[in-house]
Amino acid sequence: MREQTMTVDRGRFPDAVTPWERESWRAAALDWVAERLAAHGLRPQGAPGVRLRPWSVLVRVPVAERTAVWFKANPPGSAFEGPLTVALARWVPGRVLEPLAVDAGRDWVLLPDGGPLFRDVLAREEVPPADWEALLGQYADVQRALVPRARDVERLGVPPARTRDLPEVFGELLARNSALSPEERARLAGLRPQVGEWAAELAAAGVADTLDHADLHDGQLFRPAPGRFTFFDWGDATVSHPFCSFRVPAERARDRYGPGVLPRLLDAYLEPWTGTGRTRAELRHAARPAWRLSALGRAGSWGRMFPDAGGPAARTVPGAAEGAGWLLELLNEPPF
Repeated sequence: MREQTMTVDRGRFPDAVTPWERESWRAAALDWVAERLAAHGLRPQGAPGVRLRPWSVLVRVPVAERTAVWFKANPPGSAFEGPLTVALARWVPGRVLEPLAVDAGRDWVLLPDGGPLFRDVLAREEVPPADWEALLGQYADVQRALVPRARDVERLGVPPARTRDLPEVFGELLARNSALSPEERARLAGLRPQVGEWAAELAAAGVADTLDHADLHDGQLFRPAPGRFTFFDWGDATVSHPFCSFRVPAERARDRYGPGVLPRLLDAYLEPWTGTGRTRAELRHAARPAWRLSALGRAGSWGRMFPDAGGPAARTVPGAAEGAGWLLELLNEPPF
């Protein structure tokens, strides 16, 4: 596929260095897209749109007689996303995007268009909280279906953050993050006993670890039809306690509808888990430490995407301050 006039979106990272800047890499990627499209009887038509971020290269490629396809190149910290996307399409078909092609050696994925982003739907329509309840229930169904696959998910390279290991994960993240001030580090270090108690409390709920998307916001899922959702973008994923996934979508919904929406969203998310032999009250109780400990998944993701080299410039490195901010979220009470 020949390069054409392209729009390039760099967001708030105008100086980010990505493989896209290398002409040889760019040409190879576009040629691979054209070859994979041809294998599906498709051909590109029109100028691609490029979105560059420090953590990925994303290219929207218009295709003749259909909307578009999406090329994504992952950094080493999320190299597992391509193989994981292939596996999820097999394990939970219809709930996730099935890739058109994956080059695991180069961390490339080619995805079909999944329909309207939920974020775009929210921007143009009055969407009731019931839609958020539906997406949380459907996502919980996916997580439950993947419980027997947790080891397989880890073998694909998805990092483990098992419930029993979360105190150790906390210690490692705290030690590696050099963007924390001495005062912040001391406050967090004082949480070590409580982190252990929260992890033990969460483990006592008896809900097995599974895939945690870890960043399930409204830009990470499609709503192809009212009440139906398709999940994608697994680059932040871990294998951890499933309830840690609740926080990100719940915060987005809270920002839209106010804190009063949280109890009904939590009930919708927990409903599929009531078959585990635990009462709804027990599950609600477990959701509180999960809310706190979900901060470790977010901090860990920033750390994987931007390994902290330390030094006086640590606070200015993309991801360092974000990781520190998430660690500090451990200090805050859950909002329910």
